[in-house]
Amino acid sequence: MRRADRLFQLVQLLRSRRQITGGDLAAELGVSVRTLYRDMQDLQASGVRIRGEAGVGYRLERGYELPPLTFTPDELESLALGARVVAAWGDPELAAAAGSAITKIEAVIPEALRAVLLGAPLYAPAFPSSAGMARNLGTLREAIAENRRIHFHYERADGRPSERDAHPLGLFFWGKSWTLAAWCGLREDYRSFRPDRMQELRLLDPHTDPDGPSLAGFMEQVDQWD
Repeated sequence: MRRADRLFQLVQLLRSRRQITGGDLAAELGVSVRTLYRDMQDLQASGVRIRGEAGVGYRLERGYELPPLTFTPDELESLALGARVVAAWGDPELAAAAGSAITKIEAVIPEALRAVLLGAPLYAPAFPSSAGMARNLGTLREAIAENRRIHFHYERADGRPSERDAHPLGLFFWGKSWTLAAWCGLREDYRSFRPDRMQELRLLDPHTDPDGPSLAGFMEQVDQWD
């Protein structure tokens, strides 16, 4: 669970209980008590009115509520369109996350705005090739998040096969295709790869050089190409 999600869940747990111990909160969130205490300090510093009493536990002050989410109709339509694009062209995990996010937003916005969110006349149709284009995205997102290198067999645009080790840096969606920005070990340079042309993709060890290839370096090279 990302830290931002954990802090949100922590407040929700406090809202649903009159009093709860730090140990019980830590167990429900799957973190250590030390991490729980640090999270509590950060929430209190940000203005969340949490009371803690040694040997008793934590509670929210009476009357405290999270600020309501407010969106304009244009903002809601943009969120709906973004979720539909992800559902059509993302990997299954991203598609599920987009649907979950829309459900959460629907639950907290005023009734009058729900029709705007759910009935936005903006669409991103999928095509028979959509699933193929999203192939390997989940593994590549994992590699980028964990800073891990990858190994794969690749079919070049001219149809010739090759085998690569690479350090993935970022994913780009171009409307009907994805590309991976990466540092290619074979070429010893920045390269772009089509995820749907990758076969036998597997994760390797983390990349440990803090001064190694970066997405910023890739973008600098792209600017030079222009």
